[in-house]
Amino acid sequence: MKILVVGSGGREHALAWKIKQSPLCDTLFCAPGNPGTAVLGTNVPLADTDLKGLAAFAEKEGIGLTVVGPEAPLSLGIVDEFEGRGLLIFGPRKKAAELEGSKIFAKDLMLTHGIPTAGFEIVTKVDRAREMIKQIAYPHVIK
Repeated sequence: MKILVVGSGGREHALAWKIKQSPLCDTLFCAPGNPGTAVLGTNVPLADTDLKGLAAFAEKEGIGLTVVGPEAPLSLGIVDEFEGRGLLIFGPRKKAAELEGSKIFAKDLMLTHGIPTAGFEIVTKVDRAREMIKQIAYPHVIK
């Protein structure tokens, strides 16, 4: 089977390394890949956010499975694009990827459904952010 790993970081290198060990993997492509993935398979010069280009490549090459590492293409809807073309892909659809891609969406969802989460405030103005930083106790996270 021809397999495509989407992404260029360490996570994608680890995925490619393990996938390459599978007896089901005949050919491995990584888009865009990195120097480490080039040792394992063939890097393809397509950005991980070029959803249509990646899907067209998968169709042209007869890719049997695509595995997506980074959050950006998932948040943009790569799974929806591939599934719409009948291509097998591993990852959450765009709506589900919002949980990781948007901290505001995730926090609002947890609050709405009573899911325990750390306290938070959504701040859109610099002055309010400065006030808030003075009021909260350490340690805290600011995103």
